[in-house]
Amino acid sequence: MRDDTRIEIDVLDDLSQIEAAQWDACACPSDDRPHDPFTTHRFLSALERSGSVGRGTGWQARHLVARAGGQVIAVMPLYAKGHSQGEYIFDHNWAHAYEQAGGRYYPKLQAAVPFTPATGRRFLCRPGQEAVGQSALLQGLVQLASENELSSAHVTFCTQQEYEAGGAAGLLQRTGQQFHWFNRDYADFDAFLADLSSRKRKTIRKERRTAQDFGGTIHLLTGDQIEPQHWDAFWQFYQDTGARKWGTPYLTRAFFEEAHATLRDDILLVMCEREGRWVAGAMNMIGADTLYGRYWGCVEDHPCLHFEVCYYQAIDWALAHGLSRVEAGAQGEHKLARGYLPTPTYSLHWIADPGFRRAVEQYLERERAAVDEEIEILTEYGPFRKVQGED
Repeated sequence: MRDDTRIEIDVLDDLSQIEAAQWDACACPSDDRPHDPFTTHRFLSALERSGSVGRGTGWQARHLVARAGGQVIAVMPLYAKGHSQGEYIFDHNWAHAYEQAGGRYYPKLQAAVPFTPATGRRFLCRPGQEAVGQSALLQGLVQLASENELSSAHVTFCTQQEYEAGGAAGLLQRTGQQFHWFNRDYADFDAFLADLSSRKRKTIRKERRTAQDFGGTIHLLTGDQIEPQHWDAFWQFYQDTGARKWGTPYLTRAFFEEAHATLRDDILLVMCEREGRWVAGAMNMIGADTLYGRYWGCVEDHPCLHFEVCYYQAIDWALAHGLSRVEAGAQGEHKLARGYLPTPTYSLHWIADPGFRRAVEQYLERERAAVDEEIEILTEYGPFRKVQGED
């Protein structure tokens, strides 16, 4: 007889080794739009097929798959990393300290969506299998790191529930912060503005007027509205921004071809056309309840256009489609003045060396306290009216 209680863990070096339906039964089990578009088989496969991750990139797939009785019950997007680039929860200082002490920090394991600072599940479990699946993936992660004598394993931008469960299981906990916009049942953009202080309200209206006077038209495109010409233009935007921020853009040109073929329904492009030419744009990913801002770029500079395309158009679209939040990516305290509030992010860390683990644990205790204090202070200085009815 088959022992249906036995859990088997496989390690995949390519997502083509598992059927999309099996992966997505854990990653996005609903028949509706996935809550997290980044952990779908189609998104992660687009990264692999395009060469954005894989050989020569420092991101080598080591995806975990847990099976019980022959059925896939849980999966984890996992990579062996040869550096700490493209993570947004950075451990460069940890690596430097460990190697200065004579250790070898890389390679390490990273449970994450490459180049994507968006909170989502990292322990992807089939409904009804959450407890056993999460436990199996955690054991598999630690075992894989231990057997290969790796320095560490990291689970970044996980959910708060995963953060708490991982901490209870002995993993080190780390917090950070981003700026997210929350829909407080606003009827429209004006209703959102009415929730702000008078000064912030006037500033945003002025920024929107200035941006919309750039001399062109703003187009919101998704699904079949997106054409190859839009990706040709957006590739130029992405290269410009990537070269200035990271030195070398993370995504290849082939990724955008993959996106056109398989991800158009998950994408909102906000494109600016002026005198028959695409001059700026932003790429967003659409979740079941959240719009995720990802990339922005331009070939012409126009005052306030970045704020309009990345922040205000995103809010407009979220309101029109009943979404509860907009995540505008990493960093950027300037987002606070535009209605985006500081929000904690979470990660988990396993470190092999006991002495190094103790040092990191002490650092994280101080860091968590500092992050909590910063979120409290920034929230207090946020753009919203302090008293209901206050102008």
